[in-house]
Amino acid sequence: MTAERIIKKYPNRRLYDTEVSRYITLADVRALVMQGTAFRVLDTANDADITRSILLQIMLEEETGGEPLFSANMLAQIIRFYGGTMQGVFAHYLEQSLESFARQQKQLAEGLGSNPFELMDRMTEHNLELWASAQKEWLRAAGFDHTDPRTDDRNDTNDD
Repeated sequence: MTAERIIKKYPNRRLYDTEVSRYITLADVRALVMQGTAFRVLDTANDADITRSILLQIMLEEETGGEPLFSANMLAQIIRFYGGTMQGVFAHYLEQSLESFARQQKQLAEGLGSNPFELMDRMTEHNLELWASAQKEWLRAAGFDHTDPRTDDRNDTNDD
């Protein structure tokens, strides 16, 4: 068994799971995502990796089905980042934020028996560090060299 499950998409728009040797639906692919199974979707017409487009299809179904995760304003803000100088920085920040959020959810679920205030303190500290790091990255990408004026020696004004 390979580390990454391969799903093939045929011209008839059907998805074929090579590991279980059967056709599957988008709901089955969603279940793989929910289980944390690593997979790739390949287009049989040209061997292109179309995993992202399949995941976007699943997100679209989720967004139109029940209560949406993304507001129209949030989607518009995300769209504004496409093609801009901050696109890469934003993508990295968003990915790191989601990974951090997932880790914190797991820690919260595992740590409910321990001191919840200590756990919340650690999570808050981590979030502040993540935000400070993202801010520095944004400033650097925008062409500003970020230095903290409180620690900058040039700001010492000693008129003794």
